[in-house]
Amino acid sequence: MTNPVDPASPRQTADISLDLTGLKCPLPVLKARRQVGMMAAGTVLAVTADDPAAPLDFDHFCETSGHRLIGSETIAGVFHITIEVGTSPAD
Repeated sequence: MTNPVDPASPRQTADISLDLTGLKCPLPVLKARRQVGMMAAGTVLAVTADDPAAPLDFDHFCETSGHRLIGSETIAGVFHITIEVGTSPAD
C-alpha cells in the first residue's frame, strides 16, 4: 500500500527515491522514466537533480506521460521533484 501524499509537502515519504544529481539533460528524465516504468500506478517517486533544465523537463514529462507532478522545490541549488505514477500506456 502506498503512503498518502500531502500535496502541500512534496518531500513527503516516497516509495522510491532517485539521486540524479550530476547528470545533465536528458539523462535525469530518461532515468526517471525507466524507474517509473517499473512502478505501479499510485506509487510515488522522489527525484533529486541539479540540472537547471530539470524542473521544466519533469513538468513536461508528467504532462505528456500521464503522471502527476506532486511537487517541485529548490533547496541549495538542488531540485526535489515528486511524482505520482499514473497509468500511462507509454511507460
